[in-house]
Amino acid sequence: MRIFLPILFLVFFVCPAFSEGTTDSLLTQLKIELSRKKIYDDKKELRIRNLKTRLVATPKNNLNAQYTICEKLYDEYEVYQYDSAYVYTQKLINIGRLTNDVAKQHDSKLKVGFLLLSSGMFNETFDCLKQINVSLLSDSSRLKYYAIKSRAYSDLAEYNNDKFYAPFDKAESIKYADSAINLTKLNTFDRLYQLGNRQVITGDFRKPSQYYIELLDHYNLSEHHRAMVATGLSAFYTGPGQEKTQLNLLAIGAINDIRSSTKETLAIFKLGQQLYYRGNIKDAYVLIQQAMDDAQFYGARLRKLKIGAVLPIIAAQKIIATEKEKDKFLIYFLFIAVVAILIALISFIVFIQLKRLKVKEKIIEEKNIQLEKINDRLIEDTHIKEEYIGYFFNVISGYILKLEKLKRSVERKISIKKYEDVLLAVNEINIKKERETLFYTFDHVFLKIFPNFITQFNSLLKKEDQIWPKDNEVLNTDLRIFALMRLGINDNETIANILEYSVNTIYVYKMRIKAKALVHSDEFDHKIMAIKAVDVLNKS
Repeated sequence: MRIFLPILFLVFFVCPAFSEGTTDSLLTQLKIELSRKKIYDDKKELRIRNLKTRLVATPKNNLNAQYTICEKLYDEYEVYQYDSAYVYTQKLINIGRLTNDVAKQHDSKLKVGFLLLSSGMFNETFDCLKQINVSLLSDSSRLKYYAIKSRAYSDLAEYNNDKFYAPFDKAESIKYADSAINLTKLNTFDRLYQLGNRQVITGDFRKPSQYYIELLDHYNLSEHHRAMVATGLSAFYTGPGQEKTQLNLLAIGAINDIRSSTKETLAIFKLGQQLYYRGNIKDAYVLIQQAMDDAQFYGARLRKLKIGAVLPIIAAQKIIATEKEKDKFLIYFLFIAVVAILIALISFIVFIQLKRLKVKEKIIEEKNIQLEKINDRLIEDTHIKEEYIGYFFNVISGYILKLEKLKRSVERKISIKKYEDVLLAVNEINIKKERETLFYTFDHVFLKIFPNFITQFNSLLKKEDQIWPKDNEVLNTDLRIFALMRLGINDNETIANILEYSVNTIYVYKMRIKAKALVHSDEFDHKIMAIKAVDVLNKS
């Protein structure tokens, strides 16, 4: 339980961006950092340019200032680019010679040794380290010397990987690791890191390194150091059920390497390998390719050889996987295409049916409108007929009574042979007055049914041509002609007989009014017929 608590702390709290603590989230974060890689590298390049500008501006005779700036430039290039870092080690050595400072010369050669080792040149590394007088080095430089020599033998043992030379190299590596540890101070990064490194060299993987865990849990590490420690700690998680923890640590290492613009890196290569072993070919290829790019940029020859041995295999697997994905995509595409065609076909059929349905609906709607109009017309005609039938029954009844009275009067006078009185009785009938009474009654009944007739009739004429009844009139002859038309009496002869005019006169009346109308002659007739009866208006 004590072992897992620090690991949980590492995964959840070491870096805020990894709070989810899952491999997928870390890989997602790693991809994000890869996309931002240029941003980090640009910041480093800016620092380098500023240092170079300062170096150019430094007086030639101020060798100590030049040495300080060149050392800073070396620090920037140390794990970033081998060739440039090597250039500045030579400048440092040269300044040490000019100042006759042997300690600086040896310290600079120590830097050369680290670069040669990082580049994978073992013979050159050992030759360089032999030239260094350890007694002239400061304690911190001696610590670096033993650490470099320990790593050189450890890398050589891993490279040889045989039963003849590897055991000796491993023993030498442990010996120099112990020498480095003896120079460290308690509770320092160097001590804990070297102790953890010794566990890795000796192969003591029985339990995770408490030294590395303590560094990650309790020390405020730089991004470069965090990457180193996380990568070192990942070597302790190779057993069953520990795969995710190993991947998480390697991902943390790779992320921090990117953030620190470290090109001499191992984490991203190891992570790519582990993902490949677990079948994640796509991500493995991306990471291994990135590891190759970093190795080429830095100039790590041995690392390039190692990656070069793995990359073609993963690339081949990626091609196979890609082809399978293409086949799957083709199958899915064909399936989707078939479904799309079926959907399109069904949609077309539905569209045709809907179109036909809409046509039928439109026909039905038009028929309904026509029926509604016919219904309104029937209601209107019924109303007109009711009004006028009652009216004409009343009028005819009146005339029958008058005729009956006249008949009796005539019969009585004839029976008593008063022939002159018969003539007087007949002459008492005033046809003109009776016709006027008929028109008066007709006009009132018509306007009762069509109260808006006169207004709507005049709306079809210009103001100066409008026809309005006089004070003593209900309707005049012009209005009465079109009133009869509105009642459905269109025949000029019939209208002429009712109004007691000639057919030609009725025709002239009509044409004169239509000629002044605001609308065409035919449309004028339609407008007259469209004037609504009072009950229809109320219904609307």
